[in-house]
Amino acid sequence: MQDTSRFAAFGTQLIEVHDWLRGELARLRSDVQHGVRPKKLQAHCLSFCAAVTKHHTGEDEGAFPALAKQFPELKPVLEELAHDHGLITMMLERLEQLDFTDPEDSLRELNGIEAIIESHFAYEERKIIQALNELNAPEWTADQPKFLHKT
Repeated sequence: MQDTSRFAAFGTQLIEVHDWLRGELARLRSDVQHGVRPKKLQAHCLSFCAAVTKHHTGEDEGAFPALAKQFPELKPVLEELAHDHGLITMMLERLEQLDFTDPEDSLRELNGIEAIIESHFAYEERKIIQALNELNAPEWTADQPKFLHKT
């Protein structure tokens, strides 16, 4: 009998990464609200945007194909999630262009991104955590996929 305890952790790890990204977004918002220097905000923004992009690219290239192969019934959900990734990418590109000198404008952009990302993460967690926990991907044990990395 195969030990599935390691595989069950993948869903938990996904939630941990989502929670970390939520925390990074909240910290960026707090920095804007507390008047942190625009250059520091831009650096934090670029770091956050890169982390989200790395996470979504890893899902699109690794997790979603693996899930679709073992759970074909998830294909419509995975396609919807991949579509969300495209929308989020466009919003992050707009955020990266901010100079962060206008706090109201910055918060407006962050509010939009937060709403979409939170909706996306919540949907993803509801729809694929169980499948991730059941996924048979022994290669992930030796080389953890990048969508499960926090940085």
